[in-house]
Amino acid sequence: MMKSTRLAGLLLSSLLMCSGAFAADNVIKPTRGTIDSVNDSSIQVTTRQGEKLDVKLTDQTKINSVTKGQISDIKADSFIGTAAVPQADGTLKALEVHVFAPSLRGSGEGFNPFESADGKINTMTNGTVGKLVNSHGRTLTVKYHDAEKTVVVPDDVPVVLLAPGDRSLLKPGVKIVLFATKDDKGQLAARGIAAGKEGVAPPM
Repeated sequence: MMKSTRLAGLLLSSLLMCSGAFAADNVIKPTRGTIDSVNDSSIQVTTRQGEKLDVKLTDQTKINSVTKGQISDIKADSFIGTAAVPQADGTLKALEVHVFAPSLRGSGEGFNPFESADGKINTMTNGTVGKLVNSHGRTLTVKYHDAEKTVVVPDDVPVVLLAPGDRSLLKPGVKIVLFATKDDKGQLAARGIAAGKEGVAPPM
């Protein structure tokens, strides 16, 4: 009975993923904001909604820099991530594209529900660019594990470059996208931080 129930759950999850609808507890929900202050063990952040957060930094906190890129940085065999909106024809329309440095290849590989900056649930696809057509922006396939998606990247979509960083990037005024979990005391702890350089606001 338990086996059949689990199978039914897996089938339902697959159907939800294919239809563009997602279970709320599976959604990746980053926190977007600006650093107010930093100390050795935490950062203080004001979210885009005006909420003040105190977030713990740990030895496991991964920090990446975000710098401005351009559409020509999206090449065949690039490892990218893209927040995107599912289209009626089954393709994805990119809201942004982040191109990973070679040393970050494989980060977060897969296709997942993702809360966009406007609060809507869209998608995040991390994978390797396969076929790429350069015409009125980019149309490309993004391969992940044993699957792939077709992504349309309009000319005006922001493109950024992600590279490994360190805590020196965390300064007051820096705009970040934060991925956090709660520790056993209920304190927010940063699992990953994408920090903008030279005034860049991470678009993901």
